[in-house]
Order: sequence, then structure tokens, then C-alpha cells
Amino acid sequence: MKDTISGKKMNLFIFLTGIFLVNALTAEIIGPKIFSLEALLGFKPAQIPFWNNIKLDFNLTAGAIIWPVVFIITDIINEYFGKDGVKKISYLAAILIAYGFGVIYIATDLPPAEFWIKINNTDHTGTPFNIDYAYGKIFRQGFGIMIGSILAFLVSQLLDAYVFHTIKNKTAGKGIWLRATLSTLISQLIDSFLVLYIAFYIFGGESQWSLSQIFSIGIINYIYKFSVAVILTPLLYVAHYLIDIYLKDPKSENALALD
Repeated sequence: MKDTISGKKMNLFIFLTGIFLVNALTAEIIGPKIFSLEALLGFKPAQIPFWNNIKLDFNLTAGAIIWPVVFIITDIINEYFGKDGVKKISYLAAILIAYGFGVIYIATDLPPAEFWIKINNTDHTGTPFNIDYAYGKIFRQGFGIMIGSILAFLVSQLLDAYVFHTIKNKTAGKGIWLRATLSTLISQLIDSFLVLYIAFYIFGGESQWSLSQIFSIGIINYIYKFSVAVILTPLLYVAHYLIDIYLKDPKSENALALD
């Protein structure tokens, strides 16, 4: 029976790791695009007055759309596999993100086939279009983004794990919503600003963002990610219930103790 349960735990960890890695890698790749939530919903820019003449519009990085999935998976792994589990997938994700950027760098540097350039020489409006340049511009987002993404990702993940388990120990394992919410609140405050600051300010080069731009985008990203994480908190309870059923020892009335 122990072997069966161990196998179930391993299957669960592999399943959660797969979801985590796919979403983390995808978010990093699509992240450099900044989109307007107001335009998506058909509204004009909000232009909300803020500190030091900064006006906030609801502009978000595309990666923020799926980043809440990473929060949820992180909290589930925290709950069932502890800080060591989070560290393992975080280090693995960081390595794979670096690997992915490396492959993209090589791919964008390959000489394009002449026929590929010719058959893709205009866009849908008939305007002359250099697809190889566009391909490189989109995928080769720069060394700064890679460094910023990896550092912000690791710092926020490890901080999330630490806060999550500190609260869990203080509350004797009660209140999943509390430790999940507070760990996300703290870790994503760091992540939302650190990645933008490193990628677009320190390594911004000719396209360097101003601090006001970083603050404006960062705070909206943070509000969005935290709000969605709170809204999705009930999913943690659903996941906890289903996982407990999956891992339960059929010879016992109690679910397997995982921590």
C-alpha cells in the first residue's frame, strides 16, 4: 500500500510540475507584449491620477493572463510537498526558461531561407513586411528580459514558499485561504516590479523605460495578479478535496499525511 501511495504522490507531483512548467514558460515567452485591458473591453484609457503625476492605465503584460495558474499550482505543491517541492520545480523552471531563451536566441540567428522571405514579404494589407526581422524582434526579446524574468521568478517563488509555510506553521495548518492569499500578496509585489526594473530599466538600452512607466505597469500587473489569485482561491479548496480523495489510503478513513 505504501508503494501504491508513493506512486500516486509521484504521479501527482509530475502532473502538477507539468502544468506549472508549461504555464511558467509560456508566460515568459509572451510576457514582453504589453496590452491594453481597456481596449480589449472597448473602453478608453482610464488615466487614473496617481502619485507624482503618474496616471494609471490598465496596461498589462500578456504573461499576466496565465500567471495566476502558476500561483495556484505553487500553493498546491506548497501544501502537499512543502518548501522542498517548490524549490525543486522553481529551480527546474529557471533552468528551462534559460534553456528556452538560449534556443530562441540560436533560432532567431539562423539565416532565413530565401523562399520563406519571398512568400511572406507582405502583411494582410499588402504592406511590405520583413518576416525574419519580425520573427527576431518578437522572439529575441533580449538578455535583460531573460535575466529579469529568471531572477524575479526565483525570488518570488522562494519567498512565496517561505511565507506560505511560516503562516501554515503559525496557524497549525488551518486556513488555506489565508496562507495562499498572504504568500501571493507578498511574493507578487516583488515579482511584479523586479522583472520590469531589471528587464526594461537596468538592461533597457535604447528602449529603456522610465521609472514612472515601470511603476505604472508594475502596479496594474500586481493588482490584476493578486485580484485573480484571490478570486481563484476557492479552486484551492476544490483541488485540495480532489487530491485528498486521490491520495487517500482505502484501508484508512483518513487521508495521507503529506507534510
